[in-house]
Amino acid sequence: MNKNFLLAAAAVASSFTLAQAEEPTGWQSSAGVNVSVNKGNSDTLLAGLNILTLRKWDKNEFTAGADAVYGDNRDLLSGQRVTTAQNYGAFLQYNRLVTTRWYVLGRGDARQDKVADINYRVTLSPGAGYYFIQREKTKLSAEAGPGVVFEQFEHGPSSAYFTMRLGEKLSHSFNDKVRVIQQADITPKVDEWSDYVFNLQATLEADLTAKLSMRLTLQDTYRSRPAPGRRENDLRILAGIAYKF
Repeated sequence: MNKNFLLAAAAVASSFTLAQAEEPTGWQSSAGVNVSVNKGNSDTLLAGLNILTLRKWDKNEFTAGADAVYGDNRDLLSGQRVTTAQNYGAFLQYNRLVTTRWYVLGRGDARQDKVADINYRVTLSPGAGYYFIQREKTKLSAEAGPGVVFEQFEHGPSSAYFTMRLGEKLSHSFNDKVRVIQQADITPKVDEWSDYVFNLQATLEADLTAKLSMRLTLQDTYRSRPAPGRRENDLRILAGIAYKF
């Protein structure tokens, strides 16, 4: 067996290994639920549901998700129930890698928050992103791009305005079972930067089995100019379980 044959065989094996490494990862999805119930001196309910799906193939990355939170409290004297949380949201994002670190993107977000008197808020934004850290256990990226917002408050007319979206994402695995995922973005009006919405979400996740995991999530939304009679900041901490499929 001559030397040229061995070199050719090694090249074929190397190409086959590289092709295997670049195969599509397929869909990675999870669904989580959070429930808190109090009875006695207080009668409260807080429930949340979220679903997230991800796929990476070739130079493409696609993510989509939806979440819902509902909460109420019963007045012990009157017996009436008061809604304390009622919001729903969804997003999708597509990234196309230009280099190993740079990518272009398209993103859409939609949210409704009855307690904050927001009938709907839809944001559409193209842009570009860059991976500052792209390791197996740690990934950190930043994104920026123009956008347009369609919005309506409960007691007001609908409006549309241009915005600039600035965002960042961080994921880190402490080991094979514990990881943290954090993301934030801010969307100010291009003609009035003091009018903006800031969103933050951070999730600590620990695997119980190959399919089940525990989650602790912090969500914060700050609107510099909320609906009349409403506060600027909404903060939620949710604990629950998630199922991977």
